[in-house]
Amino acid sequence: MATKKRTPRPAPAPEPEPSKCGPCNGTGVVARTVHVGRKRRTVGQQAGICLACFGTGEATD
Repeated sequence: MATKKRTPRPAPAPEPEPSKCGPCNGTGVVARTVHVGRKRRTVGQQAGICLACFGTGEATD
């Protein structure tokens, strides 16, 4: 008995690119201000995790 010839399946559609997070612009890191002393003087900034996307860089809809 002859086997049936199968037609190939179409390739799956690519998933859309997730949108970037607004506060961190997709990096997952934001600048946090560092304060010191009793008067809480600003001395600089350090890298901190983005609380909007929890460091993933993808926006949650």
